[in-house]
Parts: sequence; structure tokens; C-alpha cells
Amino acid sequence: MPEEPIIFVWVALVRGMSNNIQSLLDTSAPVLASTCADTAIFYSISNAQAGLKGISFGDFLIKRVVSLLAAEFDNLKTFSTLSPVPSVSKFLKKSLQENFDQELFTVSERKSLQRLRPGLNDADTLSALLDESGWETTPQFAKALENPLLRLCARYLLREKRRGVLAADPGAHFHLSNGARIERLNWLADTSVNGINLSAGLMVNYLYKLNEIERNHEGYKGEGKIRASLSVRGLAKFRRDVIR
Repeated sequence: MPEEPIIFVWVALVRGMSNNIQSLLDTSAPVLASTCADTAIFYSISNAQAGLKGISFGDFLIKRVVSLLAAEFDNLKTFSTLSPVPSVSKFLKKSLQENFDQELFTVSERKSLQRLRPGLNDADTLSALLDESGWETTPQFAKALENPLLRLCARYLLREKRRGVLAADPGAHFHLSNGARIERLNWLADTSVNGINLSAGLMVNYLYKLNEIERNHEGYKGEGKIRASLSVRGLAKFRRDVIR
């Protein structure tokens, strides 16, 4: 198949790091001139050939794209993804059933949960709210879920491993293998049916910095080291008594 593309990396040129996929793909939004953009957002990677489904295209796929964009647009300073967390909902449900961390909440968060579902413990309250149809459009439900689910997601991305080394989430594994770091978690970033069902609306910005890509890649592939921003690490290390 000479001259035929085998993979597409979908890129949006924007100002600032995007935190919502519906806004990013809004066809009615004003079009930004490429020369005014300062950020490239990679929001989808797809095979062009059905027979190549599931095949990896190497650990430095995104690095090549970043290098090409940086050479063509010298105004671009930030290269990031807006990525789903497609297996986090299973982890959330499992965590709420097993080994639930009672130190996940501030005192005020616990009181808010108790008001929404009197008589239930914290884990059962979170489970009940997640099972509520349309919870993402009910302000008091979404607010009660936000911080606890962000913390659980951070712990999932940083601590859950396959074979004791590799990130459990396939999206995280791909981007960490490619030399990214976990930069930011975004709440209600995908409110589509699939986004809510698979990722509880959560999405991740993985950041690619050219001078860090190879070091991040080697640390992850060699020792399972996961690079993440201070804000994401802070979510994962949260303890109620620190904030009380």
C-alpha cells in the first residue's frame, strides 16, 4: 500500500491547554488562525487500516509529530493531549466495593455526601450518585463527586500497575511510553454518553516537552517511573488530616 497513510494523529491548534472535548470540537466556535495559537492538542489517534488495529506504532510516535509541528509553527510552546481514561470507571466501582479509603474526603465533603444520601456510608453514597442517571447535569451531585473522583483517578493513574510495573490504564501506558508526563486531570471534560459511562467524564492532559521526552520514556520503560505534575501527585497523596 505505497503512499497510503497508516495512522492519523488528530491535532487542534488552540490558545491554552484544552480541558473539554466538546468545546474543543465545537464546529460553531470561532476559528483561530494557526499563527495565533500557542498550544497543540492531540485529541485522537486512529489507524487508517483496519488490519492494523491494536498494533503499536512505536514509543516515539508523538515525539515525531511534536518535532514536525514545532518546526512548522514557531509560535507553538505547549504540546499536550486531551485524552480519555477508558478503564477508570471499572476501577472506581471496584474501589468503592473493596479497600475503600476512608481518608478520601474533607469534613465538609463528607457532610455534603451525607445530606445527599442520608444513612449511607461514603462508598455507598458515591456509588449511588454515579448510578444516578444524569448526575453530571445535576449541580449538587456533580459537585459532591468532583474532588473524590479526581483523587481516585489520580491514584489509579499513578499507582495501579500491570505486571507490577506498567500503568494499568492503556491510554496512560501509551503516552508514558511515548515520553509524556501526566499534567492535569479535567472534570466533566467529556459529557457524551461514552465519556460518562467509561470515564465518569474525566479526561487527562498528557504533556510532551521535547527536552524531557527521552528521559521520561527511559524512566518509565526501564523502571516504571511515572512522571506527573505536582497537582496530580497532590491529588494522589491527599489525606484528610492534612486539609482538616
